[in-house]
Amino acid sequence: MSDDASSVAAEGAGDGSREHALASTFVMFAEALVDDYDVVDLLDRLVHGCVELLGTSAAGLLLKDRNENLAVVASSGEESRLLEICQLQSDEGPCLDCVRTGVPVICRDLSAEAARWPTFAPAALDAGFTSVLAVPMRLRERTIGGLNLFNVGPLALSADDQRLAQALADVATIGVLQQRAAQQSFLLTEQLQRALNSRVLVEQAKGVLAERHRVSVDLAFDALRRFARNHNLKLAELSQAVVRGDLDPSAFGIPTGTP
Repeated sequence: MSDDASSVAAEGAGDGSREHALASTFVMFAEALVDDYDVVDLLDRLVHGCVELLGTSAAGLLLKDRNENLAVVASSGEESRLLEICQLQSDEGPCLDCVRTGVPVICRDLSAEAARWPTFAPAALDAGFTSVLAVPMRLRERTIGGLNLFNVGPLALSADDQRLAQALADVATIGVLQQRAAQQSFLLTEQLQRALNSRVLVEQAKGVLAERHRVSVDLAFDALRRFARNHNLKLAELSQAVVRGDLDPSAFGIPTGTP
């Protein structure tokens, strides 16, 4: 989420006007849905927007590629990204169940799900999360991915909150699937594949900045995202410049060893 949008959301939440923050978030999504929108940035806004609006601890998102294989495309932090990878590697977890069935999966006590998810549940608990909600990214009968909302402590999401989470996922799905009526279906798969390829570049750039400045990957990503928005650049283009060495990592102004 952009710094301006985050400030608006925080301001709305602070004065009790959740409706104001919610409206600002949907306006932000609407403004992002232009012809040349950045899919990676859109999904990044989705996961951070869910954390801010719903008060969950973390969020992550899995998206199908051209071969219908799921991959991590967005996360609110490193812990949620690793948990999404854990689901893919172990072929189990709430997000995978959600994508396979096309319906939300809610777990209010992960400690009771060791038999259901023998690898994921302990990994999530070790990361400090005790509950999770997964909602599908779907349009009609097609499910293209899933959104995971992780929480430390009980999952205090009302029925309205769960519907809001699904609505946010639906808006992002429309953004991912948006295309001109004349476009053929293969253009859609190409767009999704570009989003996944872009994520690889972003992860590499995060590693370069984290290693150069000896900071966490989360802080490195915050700096990368802020630089992209301040200079009107796409995350993938900026990340490619960092990985290729076309842009000096010191340009991001990250103090070495920042905690």
